[in-house]
Amino acid sequence: MRQSFDRRTLLLGAIGAAGAAVVAACSHDKPQAAPASPSPSATPTPSPTPSDPRPRWPLTGRVMKNPADGKHTAVAVKVPDNKNEHPQVGLDKADIVFVELDGYRDSSGYSSTRLVPVFHSRLPDGVGPVRSIRPVDIALLSPIGAVIGNTGATGWVLNYVKHFARFIDGSRSYMATKGTGSYSIDPNRVRTYQGVTYYDRAVVCHPKQLAKQTKKFRGGPPHLYLPFATAVDEVSTDKGKPARTIHVPWKQGHTYDMGYTYDKKSGTYLRSMPWGPHVLADGTRVAPDNVLVIRAKQHYAKIFHGSGHDEPIHDIVNAKGTFAYFHGGKYVAGTWKKGPVNGLFSFTLSDGTPLKMAPGQTYVELPQSNAKVLVKA
Repeated sequence: MRQSFDRRTLLLGAIGAAGAAVVAACSHDKPQAAPASPSPSATPTPSPTPSDPRPRWPLTGRVMKNPADGKHTAVAVKVPDNKNEHPQVGLDKADIVFVELDGYRDSSGYSSTRLVPVFHSRLPDGVGPVRSIRPVDIALLSPIGAVIGNTGATGWVLNYVKHFARFIDGSRSYMATKGTGSYSIDPNRVRTYQGVTYYDRAVVCHPKQLAKQTKKFRGGPPHLYLPFATAVDEVSTDKGKPARTIHVPWKQGHTYDMGYTYDKKSGTYLRSMPWGPHVLADGTRVAPDNVLVIRAKQHYAKIFHGSGHDEPIHDIVNAKGTFAYFHGGKYVAGTWKKGPVNGLFSFTLSDGTPLKMAPGQTYVELPQSNAKVLVKA
């Protein structure tokens, strides 16, 4: 059964960059109905269930054996996601991976995707390739307090990053940290075209070293980023609808979908790109525990000049919209809200109850507000 709910600036020697998006607005799409909760019992309300006091990793919700292990800065890395920029490195170690607009339109007039993996519970040796900051990263990462591995950004984007420097650190780019070991060049991915050498697919970030380059946010993310369930909570999808496969459209007519297929044996969703399975350089298949689809209005800002392209905007600041959450072969849906740049997302199911997610790695897809996400049971 199928259901639907509704600049590339090339890097030449000295690494350059480009930008993309975040501003405020609202989405008014109606959410897909989720299974209703049972009617309240007529019996007296029982005593509140004791909370689970165990410390948890703030970006995965998993139990943390030693709270001291989390006392370090979270590291985000800007990773390109076009076919010619694959295979990628290190994504399997991320706590959260955001999927957003790339910023460069193809011949059809539409953008593909760019990733923002965020590392805290595990810091891999290398993550790459590395590209430039997008403005939406500021609103996504500010509640975390992260340092962003990047190759720069266009001028107005850099100013935007600096304006919110109290929430994030986007100043530790490839060029700004040369000689510290925070980045390296993979010689196997350096390319030459018409006599010009390009490094746009060859920059690798080393999160363990990059985390040492900032004095900010050494205590780690201040709170749970997503509404993870604890041992005393029921995961919302326990009463959800079947969801064996998911297709998230990033271009019109489902011509460029991100796909997920539930693997019962591992309890994860196997991710696919529009051209085939999403496989990393070491052969690892991308397979998150959770898929969270946050639909928000996308558009292109033409008010910034000199950037070389129109900037793609995701309206998630002081905004609201619809979402769907997938875990364990099931899904639920509802509405989301987000306040200021450093505010957290809040999620309410269609029956009015708060979303409770299973601990684990989460891929967050940010398609257009009217995206028809296809689900097969």
